[in-house]
Amino acid sequence: MKEQFTVWLDRFLVADVFVVLFAFFWFAIALIGKSSGVNLGWDIWYSLWEPVFTPAIGILMLGAILSWVVKKIGTFFQPKSDELG
Repeated sequence: MKEQFTVWLDRFLVADVFVVLFAFFWFAIALIGKSSGVNLGWDIWYSLWEPVFTPAIGILMLGAILSWVVKKIGTFFQPKSDELG
């Protein structure tokens, strides 16, 4: 069960990373366009910032922390088989 959860969490986080990267590159291109006077989607990006991109960044951070916690708990409860003696 734990392995399945971590596999799906990792898959979801990989997809979320691509959403966040897409948002970043769109932001950079739209900002360059806005500063040069060319409309490259700044208004659309800005309208999507609060309902789409902010939660995507928050989910990415929460998922990364949750993934670390699940893996640490898994290693804490595993028997120590590497001990000498």
